[in-house]
Amino acid sequence: MTEPPTAQARIDWDGRACVIEYAWVGAPDPAPLLVFLHEGLGSLAMWKDFPARLCAATGFRGLVYSRPGYGRSTPRAAEDVWAPDFMHRQAEQVLPALLDALGVARRPRWLFGHSDGASIALLHAARFTNEVAAAVLLAPHIMVEQISLDSIAQARDAYLQTDLRARLARYHDDPDSAFWGWNRIWLDARFRDWSIESELDAIRCPLLAVQGLDDAYGTVEQIRGVARRVPATRLLELPDCGHSAHRDQPDAVIAAAREFLEATR
Repeated sequence: MTEPPTAQARIDWDGRACVIEYAWVGAPDPAPLLVFLHEGLGSLAMWKDFPARLCAATGFRGLVYSRPGYGRSTPRAAEDVWAPDFMHRQAEQVLPALLDALGVARRPRWLFGHSDGASIALLHAARFTNEVAAAVLLAPHIMVEQISLDSIAQARDAYLQTDLRARLARYHDDPDSAFWGWNRIWLDARFRDWSIESELDAIRCPLLAVQGLDDAYGTVEQIRGVARRVPATRLLELPDCGHSAHRDQPDAVIAAAREFLEATR
């Protein structure tokens, strides 16, 4: 599949105007809306053809976008250090502003999030209980695990010592904005006690939570913790799968997501 044409939306957030890179994939309006939320180093382009493949399999209309600081969206200012509530702010401020700018804020929506994006999906579902129909979560974080911190510290070393920066530059106008925004807050001492477990109690929609059993950034306790808080949760634990299940086992993820999404329409 060819890459979808991208566009730009303008939102006001955090006291300044931001440009958000976005694209539509899949079925045309008025198909049900599926919003894709990328990981901590991700972007619209880093999803590659996965959103289009999933939407083709399900008949959904997909909205894919790069959060501020990522991809071709407005970069993070060099002096801007994210706070421990950065995912809350993305869920409760940025995503609603984008949906409003695109004229779809009042429509029911389904969410598909990966890693930090899956945590943002959970927070958005907890805040907007009447608007979110269901969510698919790949490797969500609901609390901080040592395995995550160890791998994020290793990523910092790789960024400084290998070609990781050059590889990320293919997907981000400002790779330093993307990398250091994510890396510094995750390794900040203030973030050690971060948890969204109690907030999950507000979620009313069904969830599909997926975890690779070889994930270097988290364990199955993350998705099992989701299931303990949200009874309407299906779990999928994938062997021979790392942190990015949609890249490691795309067919298995599409099959499970298709069955789940069709049941929630």
